[in-house]
Amino acid sequence: MAKDPICGMEVNEKSSLKLNWQGKDYYFCSENCRHKFMVQNKIEESCVSCSAVKGAPWWQNKILILTSIYLLVFLFGNYFTFLTPLLNSLLAYVRTIAVPVFIGLLLGGVIDWLVPAEYISVLLAQKKKRTIVFSVLAGFMMAACSHGILALAIQLYKKGASTPAVIAFLLASPWANLPLTILMFGFFGVKALLIVFGAIIIALISGYIYMFLESRSWIEHNPNTIQVKEGFSILRDAKQRIAGAKFDISGAVKGIWGGAVSLANMVLWWIMLGMLLASIAAAYLPPDFMHHYMGPTLIGLAVTLFLATIIEICSEGSAPLAFEIYRQTGAIGNSFIFLMAGVVTDYTEIGLLWTNIGWKTAVWLPVITVPQVMLLAVLFNALF
Repeated sequence: MAKDPICGMEVNEKSSLKLNWQGKDYYFCSENCRHKFMVQNKIEESCVSCSAVKGAPWWQNKILILTSIYLLVFLFGNYFTFLTPLLNSLLAYVRTIAVPVFIGLLLGGVIDWLVPAEYISVLLAQKKKRTIVFSVLAGFMMAACSHGILALAIQLYKKGASTPAVIAFLLASPWANLPLTILMFGFFGVKALLIVFGAIIIALISGYIYMFLESRSWIEHNPNTIQVKEGFSILRDAKQRIAGAKFDISGAVKGIWGGAVSLANMVLWWIMLGMLLASIAAAYLPPDFMHHYMGPTLIGLAVTLFLATIIEICSEGSAPLAFEIYRQTGAIGNSFIFLMAGVVTDYTEIGLLWTNIGWKTAVWLPVITVPQVMLLAVLFNALF
């Protein structure tokens, strides 16, 4: 499976958009990603060979498969007793997060259309203390799932972003980004602030620790560091862009819609999968399972950490499962561990850091972050 160089999604070479540039084939999940790739690399249509292969067969469309499962549950849930609990649980989840998901996708489209990628790259490339803050803010603006963020972070690293900036960006993005923040409020209400601010705190602390390690050469340095032109001002550049911009309603709608659809293709099936898994857990797990084994105790936290480590699922898919843990146990700290451990102990993330940056950077990730996650989880359970 190839990877979309823009969003990081895995795509089927036989059923995706393909672009041949400089003798190399690139594959994309959508026309929006292909267009963005061409803009970033200043590629003219006449300079490339493009082909748009028809979409994958319907039985390979993940969103369509999950939609079919949903429809089957909705149609037959009232006629088969064993499906009735699943129907009730699934409907409750749909009512809970449908609006937040829609708003998140819409805002994601706005960000994709409005915020130039060059600004984020410039801010992440500077080896200064404020770069960590910029990295966290960039993560907040990124409208991508945790798997897509991995590809974006590695791409930023190859463009010159410092290792500490990449780490802070990775840790903040899955749970502190704007669309997910809205989704989390749909699940946890005001207590979603604990998860969001907890992720930001861990991202900041870890970024500064990595900065210290880098100053001692205990982690790998980035050989691709970008030399920013002296005197460059994002504010001045933004003013120039605004002054030369022509307001085009149809263009804005098309751009926002394209970004939202691209984001939906990337994350929607994960959200649907997460809701389905959470609904199954709510409908069929013994009522006392999570209460006994994933409760607000050290053993419960350890079990939750272990399960989150071995479950390979996107951040949007983890959110409903984390809410189900909270709903059944009342332990917001356990939900926090379930969400964060999927980032700090994820073998995909550690493997990518190992192969693209270096083994020292990868090994330090769980060493630095897991104790912070456990400490905040204990505090959340004790205080809330």
